[in-house]
Amino acid sequence: MWCISDLPPTDYRGHVLNDSKLSRAASAPRWMILVSVTLVMTLAGALGIVRAANSQLDTVGRVPAATAALSPASDGVENYLLVGSDSRASADPTDSDYATMGSETANPGMRSDTLILVRYDTATKAVAMMSIPRDLRVRIGETDRFGKINSAYQKGPDILIRTVQRALNVPVHHYVEINFSGFKQIVDSIGGVHICVTHPARDKATGFYIGRRNACKLQSGAQALAYARSRHYEQKIDGVWRLEGTGDIGRGNRQRAFVSMLAKDVAKYLVRHPLQTHVVLDAFSAAVVVDEGLDLLDLGHKLRPMGDGTAKSYALPVDSDMSTGSFVFRLANSAPALLAFFAGLGPAPAAE
Repeated sequence: MWCISDLPPTDYRGHVLNDSKLSRAASAPRWMILVSVTLVMTLAGALGIVRAANSQLDTVGRVPAATAALSPASDGVENYLLVGSDSRASADPTDSDYATMGSETANPGMRSDTLILVRYDTATKAVAMMSIPRDLRVRIGETDRFGKINSAYQKGPDILIRTVQRALNVPVHHYVEINFSGFKQIVDSIGGVHICVTHPARDKATGFYIGRRNACKLQSGAQALAYARSRHYEQKIDGVWRLEGTGDIGRGNRQRAFVSMLAKDVAKYLVRHPLQTHVVLDAFSAAVVVDEGLDLLDLGHKLRPMGDGTAKSYALPVDSDMSTGSFVFRLANSAPALLAFFAGLGPAPAAE
């Protein structure tokens, strides 16, 4: 797709050309993305329909187990753990991407396909995002058993939260989760999201493909999910398809940039179609589950920087490791400075 290492994660559209022939029939991606949808709540308030928004958001699922594992309030910061679940339990055989997504029978269980920690500064109102690689080797929950961090989700959101807090030594104050199907519904509710590439890009495993360079293409929920899930991302450079070799790190970078783009597209859509706010809220309400104490309208207000391009973006510093016999990541020596910032104990490092 596009080489994110060359572009600021929240400003990459300035480097590419709009595709004037993009189809408005397509829609876009999914999750972590979930963050972007919080802008819906912000705009709902601005449009004077807070009461209706509150009524719709009352139907959002709450997770008592997650609530019990959260940290108490911290001075200066609030951290939100955004989780994209890879559960196929709601997969529809009639969906266009069913062949690449697979069924619950073929892909049993649940793992956290995406983990992003979002930091809100209560004094400056600034927002920062940090990707957590799914292959990070950690102690699971409060046990001494090691595993990849994404496997903690199989044991429940409370175990995942405790695993993240213990492994990174940062507090988690709120929990937001979305699954594959919900991600697609949210994107489709706004008529699609733009994905921008500097080179033709594809992932043959997920089915993602954009054949033009320097293009921003409107993508459907299924197409956007294929982008967000991409782990074998290739770019066509000088006529040759080349694997983008950063693996899970590059994937996390693209996901954070995509979250910002979805946030922008949600905001633009609701400004142009204010009477469709209830449709977007319905999609959001059906797609996510959160902890019991999370005020979704308040969250939307706090995360506005994710849609205006001012949120900072970070990748958790990690090193590759094969000492266990399989590929994993371990925290790099440079990680503590970034983690101290997310814990509210240190200054902000330079953003990527």
